[in-house]
Amino acid sequence: MSELPRIALRVPGSVPARACVEQARAAEDAGFTTLWFAENPFGRGALPALTACALATTRIRLGAGVFNPFNRHPTLIAMEMATFDELCGGRAVVGIGSGTRVAQMGLPGERRMAAMRDAMAIVRGLLRGEAVSHAGTLFSARNVRLEFPLRRPGMPILMAAMGDRALRLCGELADGLMISNLSPRAFTRRAVDIVARAAAAAGRSTPRETIQYVPCAVGDDGTEARRRAKVMVGGMLSAFWQSTGTSAATKSALRDYNGVDPEKFEHTVQRLIAGEPAAHVIDDALLHQYAIAGTARECLEQCRAYGEAGVTELAIWFSGPQALPEIARSGEIMRTSSRTRQGGRP
Repeated sequence: MSELPRIALRVPGSVPARACVEQARAAEDAGFTTLWFAENPFGRGALPALTACALATTRIRLGAGVFNPFNRHPTLIAMEMATFDELCGGRAVVGIGSGTRVAQMGLPGERRMAAMRDAMAIVRGLLRGEAVSHAGTLFSARNVRLEFPLRRPGMPILMAAMGDRALRLCGELADGLMISNLSPRAFTRRAVDIVARAAAAAGRSTPRETIQYVPCAVGDDGTEARRRAKVMVGGMLSAFWQSTGTSAATKSALRDYNGVDPEKFEHTVQRLIAGEPAAHVIDDALLHQYAIAGTARECLEQCRAYGEAGVTELAIWFSGPQALPEIARSGEIMRTSSRTRQGGRP
């Protein structure tokens, strides 16, 4: 039996901060390992919810997933995350990505790999407590250091990556890889391999963590859980496909690794965009390329499949009013798995 990845909770930006606190408490009680807070342009900022959840919990790791250097200078990322780590008692982890929709903010979005290289160098040095001088292509720092004591040196810095160049850079520089929503497991296997080979070429150990965001719906009625998941996936597929901010690499991950003929997949997406109900358009086979859904036992096996693909921490998330009961139910799944591994009865 394959190992179950660690189970984290992704909290989307659509969730108000007070509701995030409720989810955080439920996740900690259920045994989730990390809370990952999404931050997307023009949605809710992640830091207020991160702060509120830090004060409401004591054990669970707290992740910013992800910040980008275009609307947060790397020195500001380091300042905020070091301060947050002080507040939460050393439970913080940060993900950095190249950003989306930066042109709408009037910011230069070119040379994203150069921007990421600059950001990683500056944030890494500052979070180690070092004085940083970095003359970068896009972002620089001139003999700066954080002017307060760090809670700990060396906070983990992960990198969000989809395209091959970004994946190779992750292997060269980051402590872990973050993979976005709607990435089939075949894409994940390939991405993990690219990161590992790039790390080896750079003379580094393979990054310790691979985090993947996956929508989830779990219930006693597996058919109803899959229906809910299809609504979630259908909305995201339609939005991603129409957004001018969706990168070519992200579209390739969605389209080219799901085992579906590209023309058939395009037809499916166009039906969703036209407003056809997702439950009628998305079959179970396509759903399971993008989501975890079904009964507790079915979801457990699907989680294991992500572990087989190289995921070390699966950041699942739930929709709307189902979130709190599904968090609790997921905790039951994890406890069942733990008892099974220890040779007890499920």
